[in-house]
Amino acid sequence: MAPQPPTAETLADDRFTDPATAWQTIERWGNELGFQALGVTDLDLSAYADHLENYLNRGFHGDMGYLARNQLKRLNPAELVPGTARVISARMNYLPADTQPLTVLQNPELGYVSRYALGRDYHKVVRKRLGQLASRINNQFGNSFGAANSTSSQPALALRAFTDSAPVLEKALAEKAGLGWIGKHTLLLNEDVGSWFFLGEVFTSLPLPVNTKPKKDACGNCKACITVCPTNAIIAPQTLDARRCISYLTIELKGVIPEELRAPIGNRVFGCDDCQLYCPWNREAAETLEPDFTPRSNLDGTRLLELFNWSETEFETQTRGSPIRRISYEQWQRNLAIALGNGSASTEVKQALTNRLKGASDLLAEHLQWALDRF
Repeated sequence: MAPQPPTAETLADDRFTDPATAWQTIERWGNELGFQALGVTDLDLSAYADHLENYLNRGFHGDMGYLARNQLKRLNPAELVPGTARVISARMNYLPADTQPLTVLQNPELGYVSRYALGRDYHKVVRKRLGQLASRINNQFGNSFGAANSTSSQPALALRAFTDSAPVLEKALAEKAGLGWIGKHTLLLNEDVGSWFFLGEVFTSLPLPVNTKPKKDACGNCKACITVCPTNAIIAPQTLDARRCISYLTIELKGVIPEELRAPIGNRVFGCDDCQLYCPWNREAAETLEPDFTPRSNLDGTRLLELFNWSETEFETQTRGSPIRRISYEQWQRNLAIALGNGSASTEVKQALTNRLKGASDLLAEHLQWALDRF
């Protein structure tokens, strides 16, 4: 018979650390690994089921077909990792200091890259740290729980780390774990630090004490995020039509960007932060101290033309280890063509666009010609 997950009764045995003390230890480890806050939740996500179903039924996920798959696992974490009893949710701040996002957005000659993508790929950073946290948990508690549930000396904990991967409802789990509330822009908000942070999870069979004090929704009557969205993608509080979202258009969408949405994109070449930039809770947002999130390759404000003139080899070199590698060189050129078309009609820009038309794919050629036609 397979080892059974430990229960509160087994934890009460004097051979084990009690749940509250175990959690204090895990929290300390998380802080040591660079996470600013951690919380614990149970697995009941039934309150989020209708919202997910409505979102998918209305097609708001666009071409992100993966969101429509494995709904059972999204809503039932134990289906994803058998034996899971709790989810540890963790957040890590990512906003680099002194990148002056509004200054970049207001200069049509510069390319705007979403602040989360300026440094090392967060998947690598957060998942590695969560993996280290899971290892510590297993090493500290695994053998003891194994001894309580089987004759084997091998660890019996179900442990697995995630960050923005696999069918996991990260924001729902983080909200239940007490890390914040889901704001009108659909991002997680915290009254102390705003929203500039990554989320990650450790699924575990440890019956840790769960959060019983969820954060109160403090958005109130504010509609700043809805009002400032360049493409009107936030169609209602906590409802985002991704098909209109600039982050979706410049990253997830592999094909043609709808013509009516090109001008509102402005100089945003990878992602968009407007709903965060104008959120009152981010006026004094926490900045990151994580060296891995320090801007690379001057991507916090490089001239559009310089970015556009990168060869494919230069693109791969300059973005190695970056979230920007989520898109292809063709998408990068497509996004830059739109940004250049939204800028000044200098001779240098027009010549660069014309030169790139030679041998361009049909997809890229459409956006290059659109930019030239704007002039």
